[in-house]
Amino acid sequence: MRQKSSCLSIFWFALISSGVVSAQICPDTAGSFRPNGTYDINRRLVLSYLPSNVTAQGKFYNVSVGQEPDRVHALGMCIHGARTEDCSKCIQTESERITSNCPNQTEAYSWPGHPTLCLLRYSNHSFLGSLDLEPSSLEFNPRNMSVNSTELDGIWEGLATRMIAKASSGKENYYVAEIEDLPGFEVKIYSLMQCTSDLSPGDCRACLRRSVGDYQTCCHGKRGGSVARPSCFYRWELYPFSGAFENVMSASPPPSPRFNTNTTKKDGKTSLTRTIVAIVIPSVIIMALLVLGFVVWRRRKLYRPMELETDDDDITAPQSLQFDFKTIEDATNQFSLRNRLGQGGFGEVYKGTLPNGTEVAVKRLSKMSGQGAREFKTEVLLVAKLQHRNLVRLLGFCLEGEEKILVYEFVPNKSLDYLLFDTTKQEKLNWTTRYEIIVGIARGILYLHQDSRLTVIHRDLKTSNILLDAAMNPKIADFGTARIVGIDQTPAKTNRIVGTYGYMSPEYAMHGQFSTKSDVYSFGVLVLEIISGKMNSSFYEEDGSVGNLVTHAWRLWRSESPLELVDPVIGENYQGDDVTRCIHIALLCAQENPADRPVLSRIVLMLTSNSITLLVPRQPGFFLQSSRDREAVAAASADRSVPCSVDDASITVLVPR
Repeated sequence: MRQKSSCLSIFWFALISSGVVSAQICPDTAGSFRPNGTYDINRRLVLSYLPSNVTAQGKFYNVSVGQEPDRVHALGMCIHGARTEDCSKCIQTESERITSNCPNQTEAYSWPGHPTLCLLRYSNHSFLGSLDLEPSSLEFNPRNMSVNSTELDGIWEGLATRMIAKASSGKENYYVAEIEDLPGFEVKIYSLMQCTSDLSPGDCRACLRRSVGDYQTCCHGKRGGSVARPSCFYRWELYPFSGAFENVMSASPPPSPRFNTNTTKKDGKTSLTRTIVAIVIPSVIIMALLVLGFVVWRRRKLYRPMELETDDDDITAPQSLQFDFKTIEDATNQFSLRNRLGQGGFGEVYKGTLPNGTEVAVKRLSKMSGQGAREFKTEVLLVAKLQHRNLVRLLGFCLEGEEKILVYEFVPNKSLDYLLFDTTKQEKLNWTTRYEIIVGIARGILYLHQDSRLTVIHRDLKTSNILLDAAMNPKIADFGTARIVGIDQTPAKTNRIVGTYGYMSPEYAMHGQFSTKSDVYSFGVLVLEIISGKMNSSFYEEDGSVGNLVTHAWRLWRSESPLELVDPVIGENYQGDDVTRCIHIALLCAQENPADRPVLSRIVLMLTSNSITLLVPRQPGFFLQSSRDREAVAAASADRSVPCSVDDASITVLVPR
């Protein structure tokens, strides 16, 4: 009746033959909490908020309660068009069940299917805006179809394809329910799809495609079933299993074209003539349209130096994000100096106000900048695909002539370096705020590396690419140098090294080798800068030799005085163990060997849980020895011979920015 992963606890409440599907999924691998402890109290509290707030907030509501590591994030949602009382009752019922049936799991979700469809989900980490495909639950009707019809398969597949397109269009809150007639059969197909409203259209499409594909692989020929995932739900049956179908009109599939070949001899000539005309005329029209389309395309290409490349996996057609240049000019008051926010890696950034009153940040790429067609395509298509609270949100772009412009959400507190390295503004960053920024950055990178549909390596993580919103939440920006890689394709290598010296990992800066561990190294440098309030490249030794922040932090760690690294602006308003742990994690991230650096999922756990044991860090990469260090090494090795080796690796010229 169901397929079940060994790592899941799935509670099954009813029979599929009665039209009731209700699975609650409590991953055993998610971690656990102590009953009646702080996390349990927060969970009960946040679940009690949902029934009334979901109905009051348009049938979609997310909230978090408590402080780390006992913070609980929760989401409640009902299908589009659900009656208020049904929605509230559904959320209330599932809240009670999930509390009872998931007694100590730190995360769980439920998609009950009758009489209305709602989603209840909670977790100890923020999942808003992220595509989560696992854990999943697949149920199916054990009865086989009475016939094995190719025509029926075609109708089913066509219906699923059309519904995925409708659901992922973003209309009706990513929801669609349809009834399809089956000619020649005395039954109909009743099908329903729903994605969570916080997803991007592409992530919704990817989730539903995966669910339909899983059902086809598992259960072809069965009489119905459902696939539930944290981010989407799909179900079809041969009967109306939900009140959602009460106002849905039945649609018949388009008839297949048939040619009547049973003509008499008397009418044979006429029939043949009609057939020839019916074939030739449409063919001529189609050829003419193709030629006309090619001519128009060629003419447009002469006036536009670059066209955005899209494919079926793009989350949204780029045209839907496009602004005209006049709108951008008006929004920024003709790119007035008074509206200028700063200088980015590839151009200037301006504050703008759209006609609807929305404040935006406009990134105008310099015509002389290093970012050309490649980087522009990357940033538009990549950022549009990525949706997470700790990533900056792309609202649109402008591409006219030589103008290449990106339009982002406006964040009032500018970039992290604007506050962190300014002695007059540092006081806004107390230890609690700095810690929340560190954790937020880690979660944003984790989404890029693991939780998004793509595996993305940023390659230029630095303080100026971390933006801060009104609540001081960090948002990772500037994806012009990011690379999309397959899950099994890292590490990769490039001859075109881009990024910022001081944040680059040794293997990337010296040999062009990059992977998710390259971003981990950059994150380690970021953490040290946030704690110290100093730039990585701003250190000089007492003897006048050049140093860096990583080297300085390592020396303090070895001398068992790591808290000397703390920014004096913070004063004594911090817990020494918490700061020491963050420094420890930063040094682990900055290890010279990529294999010694932790992955982001582990880093987030280490940051948010004191129960995780940390390994002993080794000497970090780019450790710059002072004359004092060299003398100590020379003295230690004076009585022994040291074998030499020749490094024959080629060194690529850096292109820092």
